[in-house]
Amino acid sequence: MTRRTRPLAATLALATAVALLATSCSSSGSEEEDDPSADATGARPPAATAAPVPGTPGSPDAPSSPADPGSPTAPAAGTPSAPPGTPGTPGTPATPGGPSRPATPGTPTGPGTPAAPGTPGTPGTPTGATGARWQPTPGLAWQWQLGGGVDQSVDVPVYDIDGFETDASVVAALHAKGRKVICYINAGSWEDFRPDAAAFAQALQGSGNGWKGEKWFDIRKLDQLRPLMAARFDMCRQKGFDAVEPDTIEAYNQNSGFPLTADDQLRYNRMLATLAHERGLAIGLKNDLEQIPALLGDFDFAVNEECAQFDECARLSPFIQAGKAVFHVEYKLGTDRFCAKTKPLGFSSMQKKLELDAWRKPC
Repeated sequence: MTRRTRPLAATLALATAVALLATSCSSSGSEEEDDPSADATGARPPAATAAPVPGTPGSPDAPSSPADPGSPTAPAAGTPSAPPGTPGTPGTPATPGGPSRPATPGTPTGPGTPAAPGTPGTPGTPTGATGARWQPTPGLAWQWQLGGGVDQSVDVPVYDIDGFETDASVVAALHAKGRKVICYINAGSWEDFRPDAAAFAQALQGSGNGWKGEKWFDIRKLDQLRPLMAARFDMCRQKGFDAVEPDTIEAYNQNSGFPLTADDQLRYNRMLATLAHERGLAIGLKNDLEQIPALLGDFDFAVNEECAQFDECARLSPFIQAGKAVFHVEYKLGTDRFCAKTKPLGFSSMQKKLELDAWRKPC
């Protein structure tokens, strides 16, 4: 679920802690007209944000945007998510376009052999990562679909899809076609529609993040969240994914309901990177632009929403300079308004709809 949240003013304080375990992920929604020039892989019903249908993410409660929001930090969820540190208000995405021919998916330094599919297992114990993990390189074409059944016909080398809603057989089928597959997981917000929702103690849940049924986590509680996130990452590995895209990981500059600091966020994000790497999985930094200098060495690629809309794309250059891919989308801007800028930068850019169905319009 893309849920980009533009940074808001500091926050309230709240919290006591209790914990458990579990697993989770999300998607996001909003609607737009299909563009016949884009990948015509049908607009499947959003499987993450959009209408508050049981089992799918709710639609944003209040994301409003200056010009255009990012994902749920939504186009991912959680108050639609935006690059941390950049004040502003959430925006709303635009529409995407056609498929592009797959290139060789990065330099495989990817996870070991996938285990059996299923829901997250016992947290904490890495499932034997074998060999080097996958390292996506700049310029790789990609598909980002969190809504509806995965359209496997899109001819690109990288797919980013919902970890909970995708069966291991789908990941295996994509691998058979030479694709690398990223596991979308909401790592910064509680979602009431996920199968492991009950494992997250109420004390870990703060203010709503702008998307129905979702609340920010108290990321200071590493001892409680670590096993829960480990279980989710175990699920990704067991299903055979090559990497993880953790969403809503910039709570420190949002009204989370907790007195979170930038250091709290750095500690939490590094914990996530460690969990992924222990399992042989690559991990992407979702938005959180302000902390790129500090986290560049911990993350293997970047996933960004609307840097062109908010004139922030230059802040992602360190990833490209380090030989790491920047997977980028715009929602409100047409390709004619950002491709000329992001293509020379080496970004893997495309236009998508906020609900992140199969439709796409790449540069």
